[in-house]
Amino acid sequence: MTREFEWPYPDETAQTEHTESDVLVLGGGLAGCFAAIAAAEKGCSVILVEKGATERSGSAGSGFDHWESACTNPCSKVTPEEITEAYIEEQDEYSNGIAHYIECREGYDRLLDIERYGGKIRDTDGEFIGAEFRDEKTGLMFAYDYENRFTLRVWGSTIKPALYKELKRLGVRIFDRVEATALLTGSRNGTRCGAGAIGMNVRTGKLMVFRSKATILAMSRPARIWLFNPDLVGLCEFRPPQSIGSGHAMGWRAGIEFTMMEKSVRGEFSAAGRSFPPYGTGNNHNTWYAATMVDARGVEIPYVDRDGNELKTVSERYRPAKGQKFFLKGGVIDEAKYPYRGPETLDFDTLIARGYRLPFYADLSRMPEMERRVIWGMMVGEEAKTKIPILDNYTRRGFDPAKHMLQSYGSGWQSAAFLGQERQLFGAPGGIMHDWNLQTNIEGIYAAGDQLFASDCCGFACATGHYAGRTAAKWSKSISFADIDMEQIDQERKRLYAPLDRNDGISWRELNMAVSKAMQNYCGAVKNDDLLKEGLRLLNDYKQEIVPQLYCQTPHDLMRTHEGLDILDVSLLILNACLIRKSSSKPLYFERSDSDSTAADAEKGFIVLHQEGGKIIHRTVPHRYFGAIKAEYESLNRDYITKGRS
Repeated sequence: MTREFEWPYPDETAQTEHTESDVLVLGGGLAGCFAAIAAAEKGCSVILVEKGATERSGSAGSGFDHWESACTNPCSKVTPEEITEAYIEEQDEYSNGIAHYIECREGYDRLLDIERYGGKIRDTDGEFIGAEFRDEKTGLMFAYDYENRFTLRVWGSTIKPALYKELKRLGVRIFDRVEATALLTGSRNGTRCGAGAIGMNVRTGKLMVFRSKATILAMSRPARIWLFNPDLVGLCEFRPPQSIGSGHAMGWRAGIEFTMMEKSVRGEFSAAGRSFPPYGTGNNHNTWYAATMVDARGVEIPYVDRDGNELKTVSERYRPAKGQKFFLKGGVIDEAKYPYRGPETLDFDTLIARGYRLPFYADLSRMPEMERRVIWGMMVGEEAKTKIPILDNYTRRGFDPAKHMLQSYGSGWQSAAFLGQERQLFGAPGGIMHDWNLQTNIEGIYAAGDQLFASDCCGFACATGHYAGRTAAKWSKSISFADIDMEQIDQERKRLYAPLDRNDGISWRELNMAVSKAMQNYCGAVKNDDLLKEGLRLLNDYKQEIVPQLYCQTPHDLMRTHEGLDILDVSLLILNACLIRKSSSKPLYFERSDSDSTAADAEKGFIVLHQEGGKIIHRTVPHRYFGAIKAEYESLNRDYITKGRS
């Protein structure tokens, strides 16, 4: 095609580069980095493929402020079993017992690894000496539950560079600026298995073929499904705009099984042009917990404990209620059930009924100095996109938390009132089904982090990444390379480069906007068969009519175009999952206007689906399919336990 401007990189779209390794890791976020590190430590040759730049890529590239479920840290008063069971119960058993137990059992081990690599996980500079949340012996700092001390505050902005340095030290071959686009499958002893992946250099367009014995999917959860603003792409998601679920799309096309893909909650971590950047307005959730809140008159809004008792001091906001062992906060837990409910302000409707006046504000000046500084300066500053857009910008413009308040928009932490049809894959969303090895239904293909169903936060990503790296390494040492089907490569080459062969047509922005509007209209807050089938028909029409018209001029835009195609495929996966579940489900935030009450009992479990030859195949798996978590884990990880890692 004729390009309207000069592209600064060489045109290598006609070239193909072949590589091979024992273990191939797709995705260079926290999960992918730890998967590659663990496999390399086992003596495997490892290739890591990352669409961005591994040193700062992924959802945690700019930082994160806390580490959940560090149950084995020396100050913790809870066990991995207690917190895992709490997660499972709190989510009505629509939870990932395997991955959450790995998170709770090994999460603190990964923090110690990070510290060895050069990341900062404790107050080594003594900034917060004497604070109630700081352990004076270890320098560890805690969030939420100060009594049980299983969630740590950390300097997340130091962690990706430290992991990158360790990857280089171990000799992992890193392919930055390479977008993975398709999984290769082959056959070994008559069994279909993973054989590697295909990708594309997003600057030069070179086709990359990665042959491997084991492949680990460690890419992002889906995004930009319901919410997308073509003019403000960077504000459409809390996570990086390129983290859109390509691993899910690749897996779906390859026949990997997924579960809980019908689950979606109201949009929260998004700005999408209608609201404010997350954590940029006053609130009292997650990063801002437990900020003092006041109404428009400056009247302080009371906090109450689990039992409704009004709390008199800031310190009490971080303590369980009388008779309560511990409480859950942060990440996938917002409105916990009664046994796990933590201190919170009175609910919005009660406040209005009692005469509190809008707007509300977060007033950190009324908090002890240490609490104020740890929220504004560490938590706000280390969490995701807050360091530059929020902390630096607000400070340069004169905001002083010791003097000023920040207005709270909306009734919750999302900083806006989202519409019912604006859903999102947030809060332990759907993902890949797997066994205790984190292996998928395709032999030799593993998953970790946000690729797993009911995924959580950073500790979850790091722990499951390391675990998948160990199991994939063990597998790779026991088998030989599978044969690669060259026809797969030829077909993927044609699919990849088709938009570059056109001189005009439809852009990726138009496709993404069309898919988002379709999902809002036909897969919104309330669903039924007619709507869902119309949504499927419309998206399949897009495949037939819009996809052949997609065009772009550069490899970078080609990457964006394939993100749009992946968003389209993930949307089809979601619609099919929603069609299969016939009854409404409160824990899945799934409501049908045509709910079949007779199907409810049969559907009490995980609906697992995949596609094969264009046909959708599904089955139901019991909630507790993973068995006794501690016994199953220990039977499979004796070497790890023997070495004193957990």
